[in-house]
Amino acid sequence: MEGDTFSGLGNGSSQLDGKVMQSFQKSFVQVQNILDQNRLLINEINQNHESKIPDNLSRNVGLIRELNNNIRRVVDLYSDLSTSFTKSMDASSEGDSSGVAFKSDGKAGHKRHRPGS
Repeated sequence: MEGDTFSGLGNGSSQLDGKVMQSFQKSFVQVQNILDQNRLLINEINQNHESKIPDNLSRNVGLIRELNNNIRRVVDLYSDLSTSFTKSMDASSEGDSSGVAFKSDGKAGHKRHRPGS
């Protein structure tokens, strides 16, 4: 995935700014860390549930709240990524009226135009 840095987007000569790519990578690392933490939380929640010990079941309330907050953080990170990506694509394709976009593998593909956009 590291070699797939969207280097041929837009008209083929423009590249996404390195800072944008670093921001994307940072966000994806944050998401992965949160998802790893969620896996641990879910395992602990399941163990507590299976134990049927009242203190463990009570602890699950807090663990589930933490899990829900983590999920909200992931959604926010993906939303921010989507917005950043859209802005980057708009900036990289300004002046490109050829209707051809370059995929991350360097191969050309035709842009799809949605009605009303």
